[in-house]
Amino acid sequence: MILEPRFLEKPAFAVEQSRNAARKMAEESHNALFTALSLVDKYSEEGVERVENMESKVDRYEDELGTYLVKLSHKDISEADSHSLSIMLHCIGDFERISDHALSIMKSAKEISEKNARFSDKAVQELHIMEKAVSDIVEKAYAVFRDQDEKLAQKVEPLEAVVDDLNQEVKKRHIRRLRNGKCTIELGFILSDITTSLERVADHCSNIGVCVCLLYTSDAAD
Repeated sequence: MILEPRFLEKPAFAVEQSRNAARKMAEESHNALFTALSLVDKYSEEGVERVENMESKVDRYEDELGTYLVKLSHKDISEADSHSLSIMLHCIGDFERISDHALSIMKSAKEISEKNARFSDKAVQELHIMEKAVSDIVEKAYAVFRDQDEKLAQKVEPLEAVVDDLNQEVKKRHIRRLRNGKCTIELGFILSDITTSLERVADHCSNIGVCVCLLYTSDAAD
């Protein structure tokens, strides 16, 4: 409702309303991800429903906000509003994809519960370390988007490399446990699905950081 077509006749107000919608979209995406991750440790049908609802809502945000921003881009807006609009257009797809990965993590948690399976203590420990790294990059990337903070954006990319390394390390250690008979192939596939989703979340966070950095660099060059 905050993206009504009549607001397009007042572009500055429409841009502000779009920012509000984009922030809400980011918040839903953020909550979907961390709710999904909590299900890996403590599964509940209520949590599953919450993730599904949030992911669906993020999809609707992307469709409606994306269409609205394109219409708004043809209006006479200030340079600052044009900059903000460009960041939103670039980033809403990343928020949508992060919510998709939240759905994938939730499905992995559901599979673990249905099979009454359990990761080894070592696997849980390694997964928690990776989740902490992803939590760090997510918080920074979402703050970068919210505040359009170029300096903070420069800290996102190095964290993405850390997550990539952790993903490879978790996979190597699982193979080692598999060879030693301390884990199963089936659980290994589930673990791999979760860590791959986490790695891709970090990739989208990196996209958000790079987007803000490039737009500021472009502005400086102009």
